[in-house]
Amino acid sequence: MRVALFVTCINDTLHPRTGQAVVTLLERLGVEVDFPAEQSCCGQPQFNTGYRHATEPLVRRFDRAFRDYDYVVTPSGSCAAMVRDNYPRIGAKAAAEGRGRRLVDAAALAVPKTYELTEFLVDVLKVTDVGAYYPHTVTYHPTCHGLRMLGLGDRPRRLLAEVRGLELRELPGAEECCGFGGTFAVKNPAVSAAMGADKVRQVIGTGAEVVCTVDNSCLLHIGGTLARQGAPVRPVHIAEILASTEGSPR
Repeated sequence: MRVALFVTCINDTLHPRTGQAVVTLLERLGVEVDFPAEQSCCGQPQFNTGYRHATEPLVRRFDRAFRDYDYVVTPSGSCAAMVRDNYPRIGAKAAAEGRGRRLVDAAALAVPKTYELTEFLVDVLKVTDVGAYYPHTVTYHPTCHGLRMLGLGDRPRRLLAEVRGLELRELPGAEECCGFGGTFAVKNPAVSAAMGADKVRQVIGTGAEVVCTVDNSCLLHIGGTLARQGAPVRPVHIAEILASTEGSPR
């Protein structure tokens, strides 16, 4: 199979170790991973702010970058949901406006082969034990896009349960939003901060050393709140946990 890594903007600019972890993990499982240099933003910030037409060039760019691959794997439930849920809407609206079917066709190619990382591991590779070792107490926050739009369900937890040395601690109110919400945090900073404080209070209450998610955008918000409070809990993307083995830096 031909697999491409869609690293996403936030990982490329702020969390490069997550993208590296995905490659390490998939190669350990026998998958050859490419990184198409033409890839760019999925268009979620523009689309969520109401700039649908400004998103269309990014849909076309995604199509050019990834059309020759069997699978596109991304360590972001948020960006995977943008492709799977919103690209078809963008294409349909463009066609309804009489501007052709190119975006419809691009979405039709992208949707069935775009996977969030834990989906790809469990549903395509059919693995839950990825040979990881991570001797820490961990709590898992299911992000909104992964939980509600992708329907990841228990896939991330099944993968974490197989990690040697890891103790998984339940997060009270796990399904409540952390308050980031992309542009929501910019438009409604006070509400966003209050929601983040609620989430962090629950995270600290678990006594876990690490909080993990499938989205670094949410971890950025949670981690920033933890840091401002001086809390000892570390935010770590699930890819970095799953890529860890004995002897690897943690």
